[in-house]
Amino acid sequence: MDSTLFIIGIIGNIISVLVFVSPIPTFWRILRSKSTEDFEPAPYVLTLLNSLLWLYYGVTKPDGLLIATVNGFGAVMETIYVVLFLVYAADHTTRVKTVKLVATLDIGFFGFVFATTTFAIAGLDMKIMIIGLICACLNVFMYGSPLAAVRTVIASKSVEYMPFFLSFFLFLNGGVWATYALLDRDVFLGIPNGIGFFLGGIQLVIYAVYKNYRVKSETNDEATDDGWHTSSASLLSSDASGQGKKNVLGGV
Repeated sequence: MDSTLFIIGIIGNIISVLVFVSPIPTFWRILRSKSTEDFEPAPYVLTLLNSLLWLYYGVTKPDGLLIATVNGFGAVMETIYVVLFLVYAADHTTRVKTVKLVATLDIGFFGFVFATTTFAIAGLDMKIMIIGLICACLNVFMYGSPLAAVRTVIASKSVEYMPFFLSFFLFLNGGVWATYALLDRDVFLGIPNGIGFFLGGIQLVIYAVYKNYRVKSETNDEATDDGWHTSSASLLSSDASGQGKKNVLGGV
C-alpha cells in the first residue's frame, strides 16, 4: 500500500472512531435517566448494519485492512448502543420495534448478503462489486441521518437536539475517506463519502445559523425581562423536555 494512502487511511480511521464514539453523551443521558425517552433506535440499528457490511467489504477486498479494522470497532460500539437501547427502552412498543429492526436488518439482511455473496457468487471481483454497491447505498443513508433533526431545529429555533459532534465528525470523515477513495480509485468508497462530506457541510451550516439565533434570542429575553428569570428558566426547561419528544436521532 502506498505510504500516502496509508497515512490518509490512518487519519480516516481516527476520525471514524470519533464518529462511532460521538453518541456516548446521548447514551450517558439514557443511562442516567434509565430511559431512551423519544430517541429513535433506527439510526443505531442502521449504523450497525452499515459497519457490519463495510467490515465484510474490508475483509473481502485485498488491502482492505484499514476499512475492516475501523468498521470492526464500529460494529462493537453500535452493538453496545443497540443493547443499551433494548435495556432502557422507554416502553414496550419501542423495545419491540428495536428487536424487529435488529432481526430484520442486522441479522436478516446482513445474513442474506453474507450467504448470497459467499455461496452464490464465485468471482472475487463480482463479490466486491456487489458488497461495495450495497455499502455505498447504506452509507449515504448514514451520512444523511442527522438531517432528520433539521425540521425540529427549524421549528423550535433550537439546536439542542441536533448532534453537532456527529455532524462535524461525519463531515470530516466524509472528506478524508473521499480523498482516500480517490487515491485508491475505489468508487464504492468515494461516492458515498463525497456525498457525506456535502451533507455534513449542510448540517454544520444549519447548526451555525440556529445556534446564533438561539443565543441572540436568549440574550434579548434576559435583557428585556430579567425580573422573570426564574419563571423563564422553568419554561425553557419544559420546552427543552418537550422538544426531546420530537427528535429522532441522538447519534451515527
